[in-house]
Amino acid sequence: MSKIKVKNPIVEIDGDEMTRIIWRMVKEHLLRPYVEMQTVYYDLSIEYRDATDDKVTVDAARAIDEYGVGVKCATITPNQDRVKEYHLKQAWPSPNGTIRGILDGTVFRKPIMLKNIPPTVRTWKKPIVIGRHAYGDVYKNQELQIPGPGRAEIVFTPFDGSDVVHKPIHIFHGPGVIQGIHSTEKSIRSFARACIQYAINAKLPIWFAAKDTISKTYHAYFRDIFQEEVDAHREQLDAAGVTYFYTLIDDAVARVIRHEGGFLWCCMNYDGDVMSDMLASGFGSLALMTSVLVNPEGKMEFEAAHGTVQRHYYKHLRGERTSTNSTATIFAWTGALRQRGKLDGTQEIMAFADALEAAVIETIESGKMTGDLARVSVPTVENPLSTEEFIFAIRDTLEQKLAAQ
Repeated sequence: MSKIKVKNPIVEIDGDEMTRIIWRMVKEHLLRPYVEMQTVYYDLSIEYRDATDDKVTVDAARAIDEYGVGVKCATITPNQDRVKEYHLKQAWPSPNGTIRGILDGTVFRKPIMLKNIPPTVRTWKKPIVIGRHAYGDVYKNQELQIPGPGRAEIVFTPFDGSDVVHKPIHIFHGPGVIQGIHSTEKSIRSFARACIQYAINAKLPIWFAAKDTISKTYHAYFRDIFQEEVDAHREQLDAAGVTYFYTLIDDAVARVIRHEGGFLWCCMNYDGDVMSDMLASGFGSLALMTSVLVNPEGKMEFEAAHGTVQRHYYKHLRGERTSTNSTATIFAWTGALRQRGKLDGTQEIMAFADALEAAVIETIESGKMTGDLARVSVPTVENPLSTEEFIFAIRDTLEQKLAAQ
């Protein structure tokens, strides 16, 4: 079987731990035998980020901006334990946060629904898509540990020479901690527009949730800008039959648990981070959640929504059997290939991406799956496949599908 050629490069961003092992296996067994492609490779392993003082992360983000399509493996965001484990110079920032900040992107996460993996929440019948504002907030914060009594303030110094603004935070009578976060009007508008465009294309109702009753300036700023953009795009929304609903974040969470699904839930950065993991688990597994970062110019980075699967990696290093689900990693690659094919006008690549995704779904629905799904499958599966066996089973299904075509 001749290989399908990808016309233009895809930015490939390698990662850490067990997902790095899976990354290599997916390429070796599910991509290279069928697809001839050129990638612009960046190693975002924690060791290489440390060696380059995190410059490689910035370079990778700029490459996505240049080539238009990237695919990313899961990476470590180090805490102090990781700094000691890997002997790092410092606790480097989240690479996802850095890339999202440079691209000014919005993250959309959608669960993969399977016939034999029913959602934990019995009311969920359709996918719930998370649209996460992926700029600023706690991910670009400044923090200060307060050693003792004193006054903490927010200070803004205008560049036009007008009066400096002081806003008191707290009078400390002993040790404590403070945090400063920010966002920009430009980024919030980009977030709102990206969500609106996604909803129009997918014909999904839009929900946006914040906490403006408590945060009467910061959260209210998001609420007002989002409403302005909805009003500005009202004609397009009406033509697509897309409705808009704003509520408080706690009310949204209560409603989501009782809803059947089938809508786009737009969240501020931290809310989107937390709620996307909740949805992924509720729909079956973190490995069944796709993730794509979209910037205002339509540049896209595809990734799995889960982390580096540290526990399985340690088992792998000890030579023990692992049963790690590669579904979301595979779907990251298929998403990137499909988008590359769309931009290049290569129908064969788009068809291959569709076939590989269908092969994954058919394999799992036939009862061949990893341990995370075997426990929640209906019926349950007594002998889940290993990491390698699962990828080999998908390869067998894929070869049958391609041969039939």
